[in-house]
Amino acid sequence: MKIEQIYTGCIAQAAYYLESNGEAAIFDPLREVQPYLDRAKKDNAKIKYIFETHFHADFVSGHIDLAGKSGGEIVYGPTANPEFKAIIATDNQEFKVGNYTVKAIHTPGHTLESTCYLLIDENGKNHGIITGDTLFIGDVGRPDLAQALVEDLTQEKLAGYLFDSLRNKIMPLADDLIVYPSHGAGSACGKNMSKETTDTLGNQKRTNYALRADMTKEEFTKELLDGLGLPPAYFPQNVMLNIKGYDSLDSIIEKSNIGLSPREFEAVANQGDVVILDVRHENDFVKAHIPNSIFIGIQGNFAPWVGSMLRDVNQKLLLVIPEGREEETITRLSRVGFDHVLGYLKDGIDAWKKAGFETDSIHSISPEQFAGEINSKSIIVDARKPGEYEAEHVENAINLPLDNINENFQSVPKGENFYLHCAGGYRSVIMASILKSRGIHNLINVEKGMNGIKQTTVSCTKFECPSTKK
Repeated sequence: MKIEQIYTGCIAQAAYYLESNGEAAIFDPLREVQPYLDRAKKDNAKIKYIFETHFHADFVSGHIDLAGKSGGEIVYGPTANPEFKAIIATDNQEFKVGNYTVKAIHTPGHTLESTCYLLIDENGKNHGIITGDTLFIGDVGRPDLAQALVEDLTQEKLAGYLFDSLRNKIMPLADDLIVYPSHGAGSACGKNMSKETTDTLGNQKRTNYALRADMTKEEFTKELLDGLGLPPAYFPQNVMLNIKGYDSLDSIIEKSNIGLSPREFEAVANQGDVVILDVRHENDFVKAHIPNSIFIGIQGNFAPWVGSMLRDVNQKLLLVIPEGREEETITRLSRVGFDHVLGYLKDGIDAWKKAGFETDSIHSISPEQFAGEINSKSIIVDARKPGEYEAEHVENAINLPLDNINENFQSVPKGENFYLHCAGGYRSVIMASILKSRGIHNLINVEKGMNGIKQTTVSCTKFECPSTKK
């Protein structure tokens, strides 16, 4: 069977391309649809269907643009009610793509309309199943994202639906079936996803905690909800964009890809309610940046961090971008619904300085300097996730995860200087920029984060801690 996974690492998302006998189907496309059109053109195939597993929360799908450009029909599972033309499949409805068959299997739980698609080859043999956010490799979809859309719907009810969907619809399928999920490790749509992006269903039955044969619904619900943090604030907004529709990406790029001189940039910034987003490398940001700008580097998990930190997809943005990456940045912002870019600083921070405008910097030190400076009275803030902190951390460090800093910034130490680090130096600079924009400047960033600190004489605490002392 000709099925290809198109994986986008920065948002840990997998779309799929299926082709048979000159007909193609795309499953869960990203917002930039040209790669799918190009892939079909390479096979001299026509895109017949655009299958959506559910209304996505972590990204804006490309279903509407792709349907408009390809003529393909959008397909959702039962109970979906989009505000645009789409086929609403019935449970077990079959669709022909060339000599292949795609069967819709309604699997509510992650959301009410969640649907998996069974892939059947030209010989009538079940080949694989595209599981969306119902089943991941090592995990299942979180059941707390659809509550706000339906009155009296709780995460406990959805967890129960998911338990039934997995036991009654997925687990009875053959062990040799290939599982094709929509996400891998790093996505906020689950909590325990593997770095692997495909597997056999049989192996998942043996290794995935949520598929244990002897598990009761109550045990499943408890384990699924245990340790499940709050979803990122932008998730509900992305859901609504996917339900209601959105402006085409072409129009977003056209209105946003505008270079502004330093004076034009400053004038727009002074209009109010505008965030200056600096997407350069963290090493460049710490040296010089526009005061009160927010750093989220394009080289990291850019779009999810933008959504988590800036929260409101309607936020107006001005960008500071590495030369040549303007359209890429605007496109990646649009993946999570941030469509209101007002322009970027032409010729970058050097032009800003040449025009005589003020810059700020972050006091940043090497891991070796950190090791030489700290003592028993030093205040150390660890910006990593709780699980990372619990596995290993600098002795006496305070864990204030970046994910929750907007809610918890009042807990940041005041007055005396404190050291701030993450795992590799990316997240700590994001946090530093957010804190400085709120008037908290008594921080010292530790370059290279825990990865660098472990190479020094600094003592760490971990459950099984081989000494890192030299």
